[in-house]
Amino acid sequence: MTLKNQFSDNELLRLMLAGDEDALAELYRRRQPAVYRFALQMSGSKSIAEDVTQEVFLFLMREGHVFDPERGALSAFLLGVARNYVLRRLRVDQLLSPLGDDGEEDGAGLQASIDLCPLDDLTRAETIETVRRAVLSLPPKYREVVVLCELQDVSYVETADILGCAIGTVRSRLHRARALLLTKLRPAESVADADSASVKSARCFA
Repeated sequence: MTLKNQFSDNELLRLMLAGDEDALAELYRRRQPAVYRFALQMSGSKSIAEDVTQEVFLFLMREGHVFDPERGALSAFLLGVARNYVLRRLRVDQLLSPLGDDGEEDGAGLQASIDLCPLDDLTRAETIETVRRAVLSLPPKYREVVVLCELQDVSYVETADILGCAIGTVRSRLHRARALLLTKLRPAESVADADSASVKSARCFA
């Protein structure tokens, strides 16, 4: 039996469109995580991320022939499809909710990294949640460039292809998004600094 994990995305797509279920399974295994993360980071909702991921691969099964490898990678194509579904859901639901408990992986990574005291754990968890909320509060056109370029490590060229705009537009939106994030996060940072100072003072008089 041919090892599908040695095939390129384009080869797998060709085989999938010819009816090869193993090729579809390998494509899903390979590209599902990035699609899901993008949808989750854009929407802040596990249910929307799951729905969008399913819709993306159903679209690929139905309309995979529209993919043009000369215009970019299949991974970028899938994120572009995911973006359309996410924006459609956000328009319908008018949803800008916090991620809640969707950051389980991040929390585990923090605890595994270094042995912190409970207070430090709490402070870092609150910081991560504050950043999530700040990203989710951005207008979609700024949120998507942050998610793609900063969180997904997608290149400016691929991001421009996904969004259907010029690279200069990606750069200017990302610059604006970073400025907005700094504005949103600075008050929280000031409060955190004040709380930290209060805790240190309390320790001194304990």
